[in-house]
Amino acid sequence: MADVTDVADVGCADEDGEDDGRIAPLDRRVFAVAGVVLAVLMALSLRYGFHRDELYFLDCARHLQASYVDQPALAPVLARVSLSLFGVSAAGLRLWAALAAAGTVVVGGLTAREFGGARRAQLLAAVATGTMPVLLGSGHVANTTSYEVLAWAAIAFVVVRIGRTGDTRWWLAAGALVGLGSAFNHLAAIFGTVLLAAVLLGPARRTAADRRLLAGAVIAVLSVLPDLWWQARHGWAMFAMTRALNGEHGGAGNISTWIVGQFGMSCLAMTVLWVAGLRFLWRSGRPLWRCLVTAYAVLFVLFAVTTGAQVYYLGGLYVCLLASGAVGLDEWLRSRPDRLRGLLIGTAVSAALSAVIVLPVLPPSDVAWTYGTSPNSGETLGWPQLVGTVRRVWTRLPAGQRANAVIFAADYGEAGAIDELGRGAGLPTAAGAQNTDWWWGPGNPHATTVVAVAPGPDYAPGYAAHLRRYFRHVRVAATLSNPGGVHNIEWGGHVYICTGPRRPWGAIWPELRHYA
Repeated sequence: MADVTDVADVGCADEDGEDDGRIAPLDRRVFAVAGVVLAVLMALSLRYGFHRDELYFLDCARHLQASYVDQPALAPVLARVSLSLFGVSAAGLRLWAALAAAGTVVVGGLTAREFGGARRAQLLAAVATGTMPVLLGSGHVANTTSYEVLAWAAIAFVVVRIGRTGDTRWWLAAGALVGLGSAFNHLAAIFGTVLLAAVLLGPARRTAADRRLLAGAVIAVLSVLPDLWWQARHGWAMFAMTRALNGEHGGAGNISTWIVGQFGMSCLAMTVLWVAGLRFLWRSGRPLWRCLVTAYAVLFVLFAVTTGAQVYYLGGLYVCLLASGAVGLDEWLRSRPDRLRGLLIGTAVSAALSAVIVLPVLPPSDVAWTYGTSPNSGETLGWPQLVGTVRRVWTRLPAGQRANAVIFAADYGEAGAIDELGRGAGLPTAAGAQNTDWWWGPGNPHATTVVAVAPGPDYAPGYAAHLRRYFRHVRVAATLSNPGGVHNIEWGGHVYICTGPRRPWGAIWPELRHYA
């Protein structure tokens, strides 16, 4: 293997923080890789239907506010822009996520360049980033993950640049990126906090900690104040949400899931690259680059213990590791052309296999087997059928009964489907019990009939008994399914007609809230 220490020592900073060394020009093929990723994602954007998260985000876009129970405000803002430009369009909504994925590929190439990589290493870093399953899967679904991956990659890129040049003015950009990333997903704030601690508590403090670092931290804090203001006014809902997620996805039983899952963040063939990247960073001799290794180790343990089943939480940091590995292994790969050829063949094969799992390339009838590995495709099936089922139940109610009825959804995906896909089908806005939906209220607080929609028994066991705590009469009016036969969250769920409320509907509402 090449001596990565020699590769890392590119340029040195003068006392003004300007780098008097040279790095290779950016390989334009990096943009070609990004363009291919964008083209693939947009070509597949109309396959199947909306993801449950996307339906929820469209609902959030119609209720713009400073924050939400489960995410900050910027992703719903982009969804609102999509509604204004394209209407209720999956392709229009997914455009932003696809652009974020393409931007992440460019950041991967730029990061390899900052590490001193020549064109070959930059291109390899771009290919490694562009074939990451977490990048492709998140680039297809417009929730917060694609923006989070881009933010983490960009933050790491700035840290690498400061470590190479010594120019601490870049801390202002790092602070802005942490703030911007935190406005999409709270995980960026965690990454920024761990990085700050690694700098202040380690050897990097002597060379990189100055007033500009403090200014960058202030910029990041100021950026999240609107989010904190909303959370303070809503009982710090994000902490309740975090506890619920940790209870569901964390614990000792999920640590092995987390560890195994990290090998799926990149193409399996590219695992050698990010492992070599950790070695490259640690042996670089640059304290600030070592902070990235420290941050990776701390976050690896933290997430393994708290949210182990959410294996993608570290996805954005692998962009930097793949870039550093591309540089660290460059000479080793160049010395034996068969090594690079084998790596690229392995990448092509593993990328194709992972694409089948995380992207909608199969016919809907063949998706069921992928659901256990990645629920992305499975959670995009069945929404028009659900809306049609609810509409049939709703329209069969006598007109007088409908006048004093509400539609209630236990799951935010169901509420979003009814609100967005049922908007032109004569259905009223659904009242939802999950996450931020609950805060938007019960609809008519004096309703005497509730048409309740609930997920399948694996996700909402005993829901009929739950409803009977609040209503004297509960009957099943319909059962939910989907054309592909995928046993997703809604599969086997029911639409109930609930009458004879034991208390006024508005008085029941506070007891129905749940976070997950």
